[in-house]
Amino acid sequence: MTARAPYAGVAIAVPVTEPYVRYSIRSAHWFVASVLAKLLQQSGLEKLAIDGLCVSSFLLAPDSAVGLTQNLGMSPRWLDHVPMGGASAVVALRRAARAVQAGDADVVACIAGDTNHVDSFRATLGNFSQFARDAVYPYGAGGPNASFAFLTDYYMRTTGAQRADFGKLCVAQRDNALSNPLALFKQRLTLEQYLVARPIAVPLHLYDCVMPCAGGEGVLVMSTDRAQSLRLPYVNLLGAIERHNAYPEDPIQMRGGWAVDRDDLYAQAGLGPADMDLLELYDDYPVINAMQLEDLGFCAKGEAPQFIRKNTFTTTGTMPLNTSGGQLSVGQAGAAGGYLGLVEAVRQLTGQPLGEAVPNARHALVSGFGMINYDRGLCSGALVLSRGDA
Repeated sequence: MTARAPYAGVAIAVPVTEPYVRYSIRSAHWFVASVLAKLLQQSGLEKLAIDGLCVSSFLLAPDSAVGLTQNLGMSPRWLDHVPMGGASAVVALRRAARAVQAGDADVVACIAGDTNHVDSFRATLGNFSQFARDAVYPYGAGGPNASFAFLTDYYMRTTGAQRADFGKLCVAQRDNALSNPLALFKQRLTLEQYLVARPIAVPLHLYDCVMPCAGGEGVLVMSTDRAQSLRLPYVNLLGAIERHNAYPEDPIQMRGGWAVDRDDLYAQAGLGPADMDLLELYDDYPVINAMQLEDLGFCAKGEAPQFIRKNTFTTTGTMPLNTSGGQLSVGQAGAAGGYLGLVEAVRQLTGQPLGEAVPNARHALVSGFGMINYDRGLCSGALVLSRGDA
């Protein structure tokens, strides 16, 4: 593999959120525009100063990113549309960082936003992919609950994981969410409540399943010199990886692309798993958290259940995980769910958390996982970030 150039001189700044709501009559376009407005307001930049734009959304059709440039009154010289769901933030950051380094853009707005009408989630599932239609519809089942029930059952049978192991992750993330004013779930969750919750798609029960909602997330990517001149708190990008359709020979997904590229990620960063002060893992279902803990090197393959039993995962405990509450307690705003961990990591590392702060946080790992096609997610990636003065 050709040695890659480092991401030196790239800053990620101005983490913003358009607050989540369960349902909305507004369009995805509105949520993207609202995030852009917040980026401008909080950075002090004029709109024309943002000459790069990267957008992720499931519900822009028939528009794409180029259509939004007219809607938003922008004229970027660098443009990208990343329709990769939960992997969107990682992929967008990699591309935006390289654009800034190459001089193709000075300031890139990376934005994800989606709406959630009463029936839009079901409609999205029906048009998600031809592969999913062909594989699932003949059996009368569809959507992520069925797919992740399949993956969760296989993982439990293979590793000995118990529902209580997944429950510990869900309870910890809910504890983290209680101090986040934007989290949609406001009540404490106990392990007993988790275990007795109604089944959705066995072995998945209610609190294993992410809740669709509407909202938006975004950051600005620029040079460190530009961030300093604007006096914006920022983080550095130390390493980034992405991989698509990893291990296609595996009959059932038990590992993702992180396992292929994690050594590359840590070599870029000059850091390892033990150096991470917080983890922001993509978490539409807890089994994916377990898989990522293994594939990103925090424990050996098949040993996530034991690792879970040894750690608290709360913001001020051991191995802080999804410190905003993650999607399982904040909600999943479509493609913006893939940005939730990135925005939270930037907030934590720049001393701007909405909720409880991770003490003395200097380094964070952010992961992405997206585009589930029946038995596997096709897109995976991860970032290592550091505090600007670290």
